[in-house]
Amino acid sequence: MKLTQFDPSGATGLSEAEAALRLQREGFNEMPQGARRGVLSIAFEVMREPMFLLLVGCGSLYLLMGELSDALMLLAFVFVVMGITIVQERRTERALDALRDLSSPRALVIRDGQQRRIAGREVVRGDQILLSEGDRVPADAVLRYALNVAADESLLTGESVPVRKTSSQNAAGTGKPGGDDLPEVFSGSLITRGQGLAEVVATGVNTELGKIGRALESIEPAKTPLQNETGRIIKQLALIGIALCAVTIVAYGLTRGNTPQSWEQAILAGIAMAMAVLPEEFPVILTVFLAMGAWRISRCRVLTRRMPAIETLGAATVLCTDKTGTLTLNRMTVRQLHAGGQSFVASEGAKMPEAFRWLLEYGVLASKKEIFDPMERALHQMGNEYLGKTEHWHEQWEMVRDYPLSPELLAVTHVWRAPGTDNLVVATKGAPEAIAELCRLDEVQRIAMAAQVGKMAGEGLRVLGVARAIWPAKADSRAPLPDGPNDFVFEFLGLVGLEDPIRPTVPATIQECYRAGIRVIMITGDHPATAQSIAKQIGLRILPGAGIKVITGSDLEAISNEELTRRIRDVDVFARVVPEQKLRLVNSLKANGEIVAMTGDGVNDAPALKAAHIGIAMGGRGTDVAREASALILLDDDFSSIVQAIRLGRRIYDNIKKAVAYTVAIHVPIAGLSMAPVFVADLPLMLLPVHIVFLELIIDPACSLIFESEGAEKDVMLRPPRKPDEQLFNARVVSISLMQGVFVLASIFFMFWVAGMQGQPLDDSRRSFVFATLVFANLALIMTNRSWNRTIVTMFREPNAVLWWILGGAAVMLVLVLNVPVLRTLLHLNALQPKEFGFCLLAGLASVGWFEVYKLVRKNIHP
Repeated sequence: MKLTQFDPSGATGLSEAEAALRLQREGFNEMPQGARRGVLSIAFEVMREPMFLLLVGCGSLYLLMGELSDALMLLAFVFVVMGITIVQERRTERALDALRDLSSPRALVIRDGQQRRIAGREVVRGDQILLSEGDRVPADAVLRYALNVAADESLLTGESVPVRKTSSQNAAGTGKPGGDDLPEVFSGSLITRGQGLAEVVATGVNTELGKIGRALESIEPAKTPLQNETGRIIKQLALIGIALCAVTIVAYGLTRGNTPQSWEQAILAGIAMAMAVLPEEFPVILTVFLAMGAWRISRCRVLTRRMPAIETLGAATVLCTDKTGTLTLNRMTVRQLHAGGQSFVASEGAKMPEAFRWLLEYGVLASKKEIFDPMERALHQMGNEYLGKTEHWHEQWEMVRDYPLSPELLAVTHVWRAPGTDNLVVATKGAPEAIAELCRLDEVQRIAMAAQVGKMAGEGLRVLGVARAIWPAKADSRAPLPDGPNDFVFEFLGLVGLEDPIRPTVPATIQECYRAGIRVIMITGDHPATAQSIAKQIGLRILPGAGIKVITGSDLEAISNEELTRRIRDVDVFARVVPEQKLRLVNSLKANGEIVAMTGDGVNDAPALKAAHIGIAMGGRGTDVAREASALILLDDDFSSIVQAIRLGRRIYDNIKKAVAYTVAIHVPIAGLSMAPVFVADLPLMLLPVHIVFLELIIDPACSLIFESEGAEKDVMLRPPRKPDEQLFNARVVSISLMQGVFVLASIFFMFWVAGMQGQPLDDSRRSFVFATLVFANLALIMTNRSWNRTIVTMFREPNAVLWWILGGAAVMLVLVLNVPVLRTLLHLNALQPKEFGFCLLAGLASVGWFEVYKLVRKNIHP
């Protein structure tokens, strides 16, 4: 689109040859693409992990021993997890791709004196670009000519209101985004009003958008606490398993006559010991729980990009949120009209008095029909609602002249011709002080206006004044229009208060966060007064005697990181903050030991989203950069979905803890039974590898399905977040798990003794007693660990369809292996009589009785 309202003289621009030379020398106007890691490179890194090496080694050992099915199972598990890891790694590289796309719009440039439309990536420093309403700025530039230009820089500053622009012939570089009456326009911003000619001064990584990209590229996402802790435990248990395996093989072989047959049995005992201690379920638990958790969270309209962040949700202690588009709708709305000493607050079903209709009518007339400016859009929307199909709505009127806003007069004036009359109607709106000047208000009127403006601004409103005038026609011809709006005789109509309204669900969400022990911090680029008003509306905490404290971006520049780390503990509102400072705030919170969740939707939020433990982007209004840099995405932009995600995060962590505790508990009797023959010479091998494989058919689905399907505990959102340094394998979890395992082992040895008292020989008969009791105790451990607060009987009322399928399947499989001759032979077992089968069942259930008593006692002490 060519500029028709002004034609800057001498705008010849660069020559094509000079532009090509600069493009070759300086590179394209885009973000550089980092070196991508190939699939093989990522796979090699995954296979260097100790846990995977141990699994591969164990699978290879099974293969050498002829246990093909077990070997294939372990090796297949390795490749499945490797595939998941590769997919996740590749997705983390998309943030820079999204930023590159955003930073390269089409551009209208002047080269060799001609206007040309080129790809934004081909713009070079020194190019002259033509900008009009609706254009995306392709690079950082300085306006050399400007006609009523305003730009939406919310992607860079968080400010929802466009800023006015002026021109400069001398400026050689750009400053920081934000602020009125500056000549700079920035890459990625949107021109909402006017036309201009700008000279490009920075491209690619040298733009403000490029600096955000560099910050985003330099941030390495940290592993979650659970990942670090689980990795450490796996390494320790893996080393213990290898050592015990070696000790078992040597001790068993030497104490059994040092014969080939004894060494064969020794190798079987060593493999059983390694399988008993090897924590192969831990990776399964993490992978399945987080993947299923992502699926469950997606049903709440929250998309998971990095699964480990799900468990971190349960530990989140601070939620940092941007105002614009996150707490608010990022949509300007007329909230209040003030005319004749009275105010009208817009609400559904409210009737508007006539005095306010005149105010709104002329506010609309002072706006363009083709709307880019969000404030003018808000006026049109309210006008259509209250004035549509009335004499105050003028679709057929013709605009005769537009007096644009200027630094000297912060007001816009439109002159209209109404059908059937020669008189012209004049409407103006703008800064209240500018309207007061146009209306020539006296001192008393100005003081009254200033007081009302201050009151409305204190409520977080952006205030505009509105006035009207009539330009009469002469008898012989139409009167010529004046050169400026000061020559009209205006009548002051009143004030219009606009706001970016908060999302309706936000206040209740904030309070639920507080009940869950989560602190909420608002970080915004808006004015401090606006930030304070929004903070009061959403119910942010008010400190006794201090109110709502606010720290501004200029305050942040004046204090050190150490001082910020100290002061941030009791400040919940930060205003006039630029992107680099948002990242600094997140890092200061992390330095205080907080687990930080950060929400946002703009490009300016991306570095903080990636640096936070949990980055949460808005999916509807959010930018590609924010979405790709985040760990979670709210698909419906509903702030309340965060609470549902946190609730699910806590539930997932609780269930992971239950699954881990059960896994540790069941491995204690398996390890004990594998170790007993090493130290007691007369005992045969009580468990063979095939028996442990059978148990794994119960243990693995129990870990990955039963506990994952468990619902949340009743108090999941009424307790504070777990401490950031709280370990999954803490003293309480480990001690209870070990005690559960020891009681199960004791019940098994008791049944081994009972079998001996009945005259059963030391062969497959006693092994049948041991195996049946272990299977029943395993099922009892599953049922008792469903909840550490409620008893087995109480939990029967909680639905878990997977539980009954696995319990029933395990019981049927046990009956089959004890009664089908072929299966008994394969597992080296003998049949049990019904009475003996019943004794094994009772012994298995009794092994967890003490824990059920513990739950009741603890509930009485801590109701």
